[in-house]
Amino acid sequence: MTTETPRKRMVRPPVGGSDVGRGRAERLRTAKSHSPSSQAWLERQLNDPYVAEARARGYRSRAAFKLIEIDDRLHLIRRGARVVDLGCAPGGWLQVLVERGAGLVVGVDLLETAPLAPARVLQGDFTEPGLQARLLAQVGGAVDVVLSDLAPNTTGHRRTDHLRIVGLIEAAADFAEHGLAPGGAFVAKAFQGGETAAVIASLRRRFGQVRLVKPKASRAGSAEIYVACTGFRGSSTCSPATPTP
Repeated sequence: MTTETPRKRMVRPPVGGSDVGRGRAERLRTAKSHSPSSQAWLERQLNDPYVAEARARGYRSRAAFKLIEIDDRLHLIRRGARVVDLGCAPGGWLQVLVERGAGLVVGVDLLETAPLAPARVLQGDFTEPGLQARLLAQVGGAVDVVLSDLAPNTTGHRRTDHLRIVGLIEAAADFAEHGLAPGGAFVAKAFQGGETAAVIASLRRRFGQVRLVKPKASRAGSAEIYVACTGFRGSSTCSPATPTP
């Protein structure tokens, strides 16, 4: 068994949809050319109401509805806000940020993201320190909101995949600590598991409130949750936060 730490990457696997709120399920007509896992994912996409709604409203991905629900609950995106979107491809969250009046939006992803003016998009590995410096330079000042929809390439080994996502959350949280203005907000994708609790405990020392949010657009059977942190205390403080379920 190797002890080498896997390199953190930002590429995200496809995410299927929810089985709630639709009629008769549609099946693939030509399934012979697909593996069972690919066939299952494609069938979920065909029958996912969020996929259909995203297509109807012109969103690049169903993930747009996750950010919409989070912001409707917490009111994070103020008009004129400076926002950094980590793991922005294909651009669904960027679209929501622009629609909701964010003043300066900068996104980054390892994958190519089609231009979406007036948002600015960088392509590269967020975990590289040089790229993080470029992100802050693009913003040109303190950030009001840092969003992270980062997820690693999956290996199929649950323990390894969990450690990788935890590593990405920690990297995103460190970036937020250095870039956020006092009072700022940080939202990160997470997956329920042992090490996630330690990350949440660390965030509660840096933010006034930390909430766990499960958007309706997240599949019911998925362990995916979002950690939503508000009231950034500043990088030099670590007093206990108000626990919020």
